[in-house]
Amino acid sequence: MPDLLIELFSEEIPARMQARAGENLKKRMTDGLVEAGLTYAGAAAQTTPRRLTLAVEGLLAESPTIREERKGPKVGAPDKAIEGFLRGAGLSRDQLEERDTPKGAVYFATIEKAGRPAAEIVAEVLEATIRNFPWPKSMRWSSGTLRWVRPLHSILCILSDEAGALVVPLSVDGITSGDTTAGHRFLAPKRFAVTSFDDYAAKLKRAYVVLNPADRAEHIWNDAQNMAFAAGLEVVDDRGLLAEVAGLVEWPVVLMGKIDEEFLQLPPEVLQTSMKEHQKFFSVRNPKSGRIERFITVANRETADNGATILAGNQKVLSARLGDAKFFWENDLRVAKADIAQWTRALENVTFHNKLGTQAERIDRIAALARELAPFTGADADQAEKAARLAKADLSSEMVYEFPELQGLMGRYYIEAAGEGAAVAAVAQEHYSPLGPSDDVPTAPLSVAVALADKLDTLTGFWAIDEKPTGSKDPFALRRAALGVIRLVLENGIRLSLLGSIGTHLMEPGYKRPVQDDADDYTGLDIDLNLLKFFHDRLKTFLRDEGIRHDIIDACIAMEGNDDLNLLVKRARALNTILATEDGENLVQGFKRANNILTQAEEKDGVEYSYGADVKFAETDSEKALFGALDAAQARIDPALKAEDFPAAMSAMAELRGPVDAFFEDVQVNTDNDILRRNRLNLLSQIRQVCSSVADLSQIEG
Repeated sequence: MPDLLIELFSEEIPARMQARAGENLKKRMTDGLVEAGLTYAGAAAQTTPRRLTLAVEGLLAESPTIREERKGPKVGAPDKAIEGFLRGAGLSRDQLEERDTPKGAVYFATIEKAGRPAAEIVAEVLEATIRNFPWPKSMRWSSGTLRWVRPLHSILCILSDEAGALVVPLSVDGITSGDTTAGHRFLAPKRFAVTSFDDYAAKLKRAYVVLNPADRAEHIWNDAQNMAFAAGLEVVDDRGLLAEVAGLVEWPVVLMGKIDEEFLQLPPEVLQTSMKEHQKFFSVRNPKSGRIERFITVANRETADNGATILAGNQKVLSARLGDAKFFWENDLRVAKADIAQWTRALENVTFHNKLGTQAERIDRIAALARELAPFTGADADQAEKAARLAKADLSSEMVYEFPELQGLMGRYYIEAAGEGAAVAAVAQEHYSPLGPSDDVPTAPLSVAVALADKLDTLTGFWAIDEKPTGSKDPFALRRAALGVIRLVLENGIRLSLLGSIGTHLMEPGYKRPVQDDADDYTGLDIDLNLLKFFHDRLKTFLRDEGIRHDIIDACIAMEGNDDLNLLVKRARALNTILATEDGENLVQGFKRANNILTQAEEKDGVEYSYGADVKFAETDSEKALFGALDAAQARIDPALKAEDFPAAMSAMAELRGPVDAFFEDVQVNTDNDILRRNRLNLLSQIRQVCSSVADLSQIEG
């Protein structure tokens, strides 16, 4: 079985596209080969800035011969029908076989497709892959029709086995396949031939190319850490930057440079962001002071002066960049100390959304809602309103205009510079969180109040103007905002009525309300309920990671107080625990049996059996025992629910399993005696009522 080696050699591929391109090359080639009948033992893709490489092991030497049987028209069918069948099968009439079937004699054709050599199939699949490659952006660079991310220079494609290597012949827009590649652009540019993947990888290494991006990243990280450690410093961990830099070089050479003293007083986040975004430098920090004091850069070649010239050039460019950052920082500080509120006033000219007004109007809404939410988070209402009004002020600063990713963080610095306390300043940075499922959740009362207000305003606003997520589209990140509200509420133990908060907020200025016959009657109820359902859907996704099924959550959503997420989740977790027991599982079946019998009887009789059963009509011991068990359970459930002790309430409910099972084993509900039948149906109603006071078990599946 031969091995296949493919290399597509081009000008530099953007680092952000390399990993996906390698995956696409592997998938498209292996899918195409398998579809054509060529199976394989294993495949792996590698990428560098100038090449996409695919190695396929254990490929079949040729596709297998395939025999296919086709049923044709009946014997005696019109000639045109038979001729059409023959054309489709590629056979002549004398190659057809007549067979008797239950429907009479029928023509059958046996079509044999001979196997094809691997080289022929590889050439077809590779040409189709190259011509239809899914680059995010591509270009044409000559008179041909081929589009590639950057000009494609050569195609290496060989099949190798014990006998040697064979070039797979193909040509794409004048680029003819071969068995040669080139090494590092500057250190080893001459082309050389290869005979296998191992030979290819070894010769590239000698030609100053590290083929595996993981190996390049590991080399960069280890050298950077060693250099920093030798200087008593540490490299700021940034795996995203590491992956990007590993995609910029084929022969990584790690260098460490100094930052001019005049820039060391800049906030470390400013230094780190400026160096990362503009220069792709790693930040090197003093662990004692937390200051960023040096930088790591990665060159793509070794030099006679050990990188001194490269470092000097980089430091010169860096100083210019940091000079701009220093100017922004100092200018912003002057404004913040003089009158930070002028930044908020400037947001009156910045549109948030054409139907929801300006950023300044949004801040007014958030501030009003933060004041309302402050008591629920334990924050001072005046401080919450103040923090909300300052939290987005830095959007007008020069630093955030230059580096939008620093919004909030710079606000914290500027608000403290303006003389506000640390708690108010922290809100600027923390109120955006959590941004994702793994992001930290704020815990400071002020930050929680403003974070909730910010996210609830976003959700309420876009619901009010009917801009909801649809399918996979969520341009305003409303699913993320809802998950943020859920995590803020649950992880901080906040007891809050979402319906009350949403309804109050909808009545504030700034929303495009639906037209009503009587504007005074407008409560936004439809919006409230639709948005609450959206929260419930997000909650199901969130709790799925805990192993809580959606039907368990539905059983709790059906209960009163379902807009209090903490209450809802406490109930769902308790129900999930009890349903994991044998008693809980069997009780659900007993409840459903009781509910089904009762529902059918009520529909048939046209009455509601909910007026109380009388124990004096009980005939069997199990029937009498069920009366007592229901009374005992209700006596335990009611105070437990009042105290929100859901585990105790669920446990009391689960203890009904035995009496309910015994009742159904001994008693016929729909007896001929009308008095006994009515009494037993009312008893079933009591089972439904007791269990439904804890959760709506009819929602439980199975």
